[in-house]
Amino acid sequence: MAVNAEEHTDSPLARLLADARFELMPFQSFDGELEELPEMAEIAVTTSPQLGIETTIEQSVAAAAAGYRVVPHIAARYVEGPQQLRWIIDSLDEAGIEDVFVPGGDREDPDGPYESALDLLVAMDDIGHPFEDVGITGYPEGHAFIDDATLRSSMAAKAPYATYIVTQLCYDTETIVDWIDSVREAGIDLPIEVGIPGVMNYQKLLKISAKVGVGDSVRFLRKTTGIVDTIRQVIGSRGVYTPDDLVEGLATVADDAHYDLRGLHIYTFNNTEDLEAWRQQRLAEH
Repeated sequence: MAVNAEEHTDSPLARLLADARFELMPFQSFDGELEELPEMAEIAVTTSPQLGIETTIEQSVAAAAAGYRVVPHIAARYVEGPQQLRWIIDSLDEAGIEDVFVPGGDREDPDGPYESALDLLVAMDDIGHPFEDVGITGYPEGHAFIDDATLRSSMAAKAPYATYIVTQLCYDTETIVDWIDSVREAGIDLPIEVGIPGVMNYQKLLKISAKVGVGDSVRFLRKTTGIVDTIRQVIGSRGVYTPDDLVEGLATVADDAHYDLRGLHIYTFNNTEDLEAWRQQRLAEH
């Protein structure tokens, strides 16, 4: 039986795990992955280079109808133009979805006029949208293709259109905390949802990477500093990574208003069965 958040209001670690958001890729396994998660779980649905943004919207609408709290990724470089953007907004609104995440997207050539997340955020604002929450991306370890100064100015420009920040995947608590300090020093006070890895079996990750080719998983690995070294460590330790140390470290600042952690954003890599078994075990311990 799933452990409820209400049973763990005394433990910062348990609160983080109980209220976590689960990121899923909209592949063939999507429905099965959903079934491994608790009823009413919060689900982020990525945009796939292979399947396009239409699949993200369709899967998001279906998951919302099934009772999940859904946060679709509206990747700017995948949106063809104002007409499709209007369709996206209307479809999600009709489904009762109130929270969206707006990344730039990794597609080299945009499908439409939106070169960046900022372009799309401005367009959404001009068109008018009903979403109560809008997330933007943060990069605790930087970005392989964008310098730090550009990342800082981009975040400052996007912040007025957003209500929270989601960080890219990071394995190190100190790096995350230092980055949040820098964000606060820059005058950006948006709540932060910290992106962490789930339970990651190396062999399964390789299979996912092969399935998506040079898409989501492979690109994610290549552009995120430190993951290659971490995977080498994983191979030497039974081939399985669990984020115990990372979650325990984040729990130490979970109640600090300076950091204003909105929660955890777990990159599941569509491995929800192992992740949920680990999460429930940790919740049972608290």
